[in-house]
Amino acid sequence: MDRVTPLEPDDDYPWDETFRERRRPLTSSSGTSSLGTFSFDPGRRGVRVLLAVAGIVVCVSAGVVWFSRPHVSAAPAVGVSAVAGPSSAPALLIVSVTGKVQRPGLVRLPAGARVADAIEAAGGIVAGTDVTGLNLARKVVDGEMIAVGVPAAPVAGPGSGLVDLNTASPAELQKLPGIGEVLAQRIVEYREAHGGFRAVTDLRHVEGIGDAKFAQLKDKVTV
Repeated sequence: MDRVTPLEPDDDYPWDETFRERRRPLTSSSGTSSLGTFSFDPGRRGVRVLLAVAGIVVCVSAGVVWFSRPHVSAAPAVGVSAVAGPSSAPALLIVSVTGKVQRPGLVRLPAGARVADAIEAAGGIVAGTDVTGLNLARKVVDGEMIAVGVPAAPVAGPGSGLVDLNTASPAELQKLPGIGEVLAQRIVEYREAHGGFRAVTDLRHVEGIGDAKFAQLKDKVTV
């Protein structure tokens, strides 16, 4: 068996120098390691750029938060007609039509009906009847009586009856004490605008009728 003779070290081998270079530590020209501490100095301009970028990021974040917040929608407005209570005026009027009509008696009419509507509901006027003194355009009042072609109720005077404020014509109203053409017309206009007189005291709401004049009239009229 042959003996193995180890090789003697030879500094002339090229790979020995290469091996030494690879194991030599990396150093900078100043003698310090190139892997030493690294410092970053952006300078004034760089700082300004970084601050501008940070400001943009903050603004964008604030905008996202603002537009993503929950919104509260206003409740839809409720119409007045939906909450208003029932009208004080009756939806159906009941009127008594007497005199020269085809079917005298009670008729039922919608709110806002006129005297002409009441007569038509009673079958119409008997042929040859004079209705000159009857205001066919007047709005009727619930519970009133319309006399067609019959003498008007006597006006106030000794032994006479009372004048109905809801049915009397302007000429009949002028026969009351202190009532002239102007006041008679105002009384007619008031009852047409308010659907008739509900009580005698409503006369005090007519322009031109004060306490003294009302005292003269209150015992001579009715509704």
